Amino acid sequence: MARHLITSAIPYINGIKHLGNLVGSQLPADLYARYLRGRGHEVMFLCATDEHGTPAELAAAKAGKPVAEYCAEMWQVQKQLSDGFGLSFDHFGRSSSPQNTALTQHFAGKLYEAGLIEEVTEKQVYSNADGRFLPDRYIEGTCPNCGYDKARGDQCENCTKQLDPTDLIDPRSAISGSTDLEVRETKHLYLRQSQMRDRLNNWIDSKTDWPILTTSIAKKWLNDGDGLRDRGITRDLDWGIPVKRGSEDWPGMEGKVFYVWFDAPIEYIACAGEWAEATGRTEADWQRWWRTDKGAEDVRYTQFMGKDNVPFHTLSFPATILGSGEPWKLVDYIKSFNYLNYDGGQFSTSQGRGVFMDQALDILPADYWRWWLLSHAPETSDAEFTWENFQASVNKDLADVLGNFVSRVTKFCRSKFGEEVPAGGTMGERETALIEELTTKLHAYEGHMDAIEVRKAAAALRSIWVAGNEYLQDAAPWATFKEDPETAAMQIRLALNLIRVYAVLSAPFIPDASARMLSSMNTLDPDWPSDLQSALATLPEGHAFTVPDVLFAKITDDQREDWATRFAGTRS
Repeated sequence: MARHLITSAIPYINGIKHLGNLVGSQLPADLYARYLRGRGHEVMFLCATDEHGTPAELAAAKAGKPVAEYCAEMWQVQKQLSDGFGLSFDHFGRSSSPQNTALTQHFAGKLYEAGLIEEVTEKQVYSNADGRFLPDRYIEGTCPNCGYDKARGDQCENCTKQLDPTDLIDPRSAISGSTDLEVRETKHLYLRQSQMRDRLNNWIDSKTDWPILTTSIAKKWLNDGDGLRDRGITRDLDWGIPVKRGSEDWPGMEGKVFYVWFDAPIEYIACAGEWAEATGRTEADWQRWWRTDKGAEDVRYTQFMGKDNVPFHTLSFPATILGSGEPWKLVDYIKSFNYLNYDGGQFSTSQGRGVFMDQALDILPADYWRWWLLSHAPETSDAEFTWENFQASVNKDLADVLGNFVSRVTKFCRSKFGEEVPAGGTMGERETALIEELTTKLHAYEGHMDAIEVRKAAAALRSIWVAGNEYLQDAAPWATFKEDPETAAMQIRLALNLIRVYAVLSAPFIPDASARMLSSMNTLDPDWPSDLQSALATLPEGHAFTVPDVLFAKITDDQREDWATRFAGTRS
């Protein structure tokens, strides 16, 4: 079987993430990781918190805590929430780890040796009111390209144009709102990305299977305007990875740290080292995932991220890896997502508008959210969460189709045959036709999952659930039982086995419900049903089972209306 390395964009340490953040990277990455494991592949699924930069400093100051203590506490919060949503990371690391510090400094040294880092004396914005140099993203103003009045100093979120703070019209501090800004000289290190343009262009051109969204964004940044620009990789901050060339000090860079966008992607690699240390493994164990001279040449590496992260993962991070001259694994496939909007507007962290991960788990189990988010994933365009759609999807897909099938089959069997798989009867034309239909639908499901077509995969899975319901309705074992108990026993035996099949196929989407279905069928057999003829006879005659509690409760109109009101504005 193949070996798969999977990473999702690492969430920033500052605050709890909303559902739009979740579906943009971590959740579909988990779907894919679970599916590949279910098919028998070896998987390394990594994520971490992105902890450096001014936002962490400011959030810590607001909380009245040292920044390191604040980050440690927020890492624990994010870890608990990821566990709550069933995100099956092999390791959830931290960009402030010793491993990332050493590796970031190592890459900087290699890039310097390759002539790809230069020292630049530049003019940078200093806020007199704040008493500090302002990081690019903490300067706001009007975009000179599109006129958007809340453009940041590093990028306009509206038109995605890469900017410098001095490009902004009417700039102001995003920290204090002050316009008392002045430009001062300071010295920084720049990654000479422009020297890598041809290599990056050729590499991107070789990725003919990438989603159009990914490639179009990468090409735009590579070729737009004056093309790929050199990028500063250091900042005048206290919190971050100290600037060094490997283990040596960097003269003239005392007191500076690496820019968060330089060190954060390197954490993908460092995270594997953290995993090795945490699990008692060796350096060779993690390098076989990341070094092509240590065994990673047969690894397929897939990244998941929102579209705003694409430029850094298609250009800056690959420039770091290629520029080092070392045999590190480059990404093979980047699955990027558009935005999920909220009920006629946008999710807003600052305004508390929308549903955040902790709030979601407070009102419903994770599988309800997982199913809706994945079946409505914003792949080809932006998507929108509405409470009406959420209610309809949960009630129809999860309660009426899947949950109802499990309930009807198990309760009928208990009432007529007891709590064990009934004996008797042989399959006929109806059952043969069902197996043929399910085989076709299973192949479609597998094809969409292999291609990471999330919404299509969800639709294919639902169609498999529907096929079982249609068979049950057509076979009508409750009516058959009156005239031919043995045939009814065969029909129910097939349906009980189908519950196990549904549990295995559904596990990537709804892992908790899947585990409950397997438990009710008194089996831990997770084997993928590649041969449905055999899979539908896995539970033998006489095999005991239990009737599960309701898999999915329906969402009432009163609940929907209450939640729509509660999550319309300021977070309490």
